[in-house]
Amino acid sequence: MCLERNNNNGGMRRRSHVRRRGFTLIETALATVIVGVGVLSIVAAQQAFHKQNAWSSHASIAARLGNEIREMTLNLPSHDPVTGTAEWGPESNELWVDDYDDLDDFDGNGQGMVFGASLDNGPINAQREIIPNMEGWSQTIRVVNVDAYDITAPVIDGSSEVVSVEVIISFQKNESSEAEEVTRVGWISPK
Repeated sequence: MCLERNNNNGGMRRRSHVRRRGFTLIETALATVIVGVGVLSIVAAQQAFHKQNAWSSHASIAARLGNEIREMTLNLPSHDPVTGTAEWGPESNELWVDDYDDLDDFDGNGQGMVFGASLDNGPINAQREIIPNMEGWSQTIRVVNVDAYDITAPVIDGSSEVVSVEVIISFQKNESSEAEEVTRVGWISPK
């Protein structure tokens, strides 16, 4: 409030000022809610980005691990060059992956071959070497004989020259969790 001199009667009178208006409590609360929603949406978008980035990293590693097996087996015959189709899986003198000379060796004893199931046995590359620092990753290779005229129809092991190879890539975050399948890579070998 301000006092000013009144020229008519020499007295003082009050002059009221127009008050400058600030934010009301409701306006402040509404602005806070709007800003809060904006911040939360930015945080949610950032979190979604990190999840998507982690997924894409896992997907690219899995594709690489599957393609390592494909490259390693690319020029191998379906069955053993010496024994032919007489024995499915690795022959008795083939003890490690370096000894495998045909695709059916990679099926193990009909259950598939797993690389990377333990800490001392990691996933392997195309040169048949264990890839270092790949804890939690595994490659499961399954080889199935299929009909030459219907590649979706499995046949008795060794009864066809055509085999279907499937590599399942899994990742296990820690020892207490279960391995989660990340991708599958499959192909037909007509040799």
